[in-house]
Amino acid sequence: MSWNTKTFLTLGRVSNLPTVWSNTLAGVVLAGVNPLNWNIATLIVAMSMAYIGGMFLNDAFDREIDAKERPERPIPAGHIKAAEVFSAGFTLLVGAIFFTLLAALGWGSGSALIATAMAILLCGSIVLYNMWHKNNPYSPVIMGLCRLFVYLCAAFTATRSPSVMVYIGAIVLLTYLIGLTYTAKQENLGEVKNMWPVAFIAVPAIFGIYAANTDAQVWAPLLIFVLWVCFCLYLIKRKEAGDIPTAVVSMIAGISLVDAIFIASTSSLIIMAFAIAAFIFTLFLQNYVSGT
Repeated sequence: MSWNTKTFLTLGRVSNLPTVWSNTLAGVVLAGVNPLNWNIATLIVAMSMAYIGGMFLNDAFDREIDAKERPERPIPAGHIKAAEVFSAGFTLLVGAIFFTLLAALGWGSGSALIATAMAILLCGSIVLYNMWHKNNPYSPVIMGLCRLFVYLCAAFTATRSPSVMVYIGAIVLLTYLIGLTYTAKQENLGEVKNMWPVAFIAVPAIFGIYAANTDAQVWAPLLIFVLWVCFCLYLIKRKEAGDIPTAVVSMIAGISLVDAIFIASTSSLIIMAFAIAAFIFTLFLQNYVSGT
């Protein structure tokens, strides 16, 4: 048993990484800072390490359940030992905190301690979710907090006094993740039994409509987002074989569309295009590496 490329990619669900990159970009933009800074590369590395580390820990903590429900996952399939995955996961989280500190120092924002604290809260939320998400009715909120702290971590890495838009964006993203995670928790059931939490997915559209009234460039990502959400809800409602997993990974890709809406409301179309590209790239990668 040893690490190989396929095991790493599968454990890390790396197909979803572009959504982390667009989150990072959105957090900086919403903070009111120009993201075209070399230090954003260091910050993206940090947030990517946090994401991959969290995915590793998800498999490590869920190994017994996966042995029954998803025996093809790397640990129950015998491709790697749980102890190795635990070690790698926690190491990556420590690395995420360190690289966040480096990015903040490089940015010269004067908020290195706050950014590091946000990174610690992010990693703490990731560990808490992985330890306590099975049979926990509040786990969608904890998962949402993980993405919320990506926004806040990115914002405070770039500036000591981020715009209020960062907090608005973080809360809206939190609501989207609540609906997404609730759906994902029922992935193996073949249907979503209670639809009302899925309504959280529509919150970004409500913000988008409000923002589009003052900035017409928001309409483009908003329209794409609404059409994509309708497609996901159609899959959930249809309930044919494979529809729920497809809806889940599609909604994960849609995280970048949420970022695009917020970026369009505060920045240029060119920067927004990066978030749209992240959405497309996520869908492309999901064809090769499972997003769940």
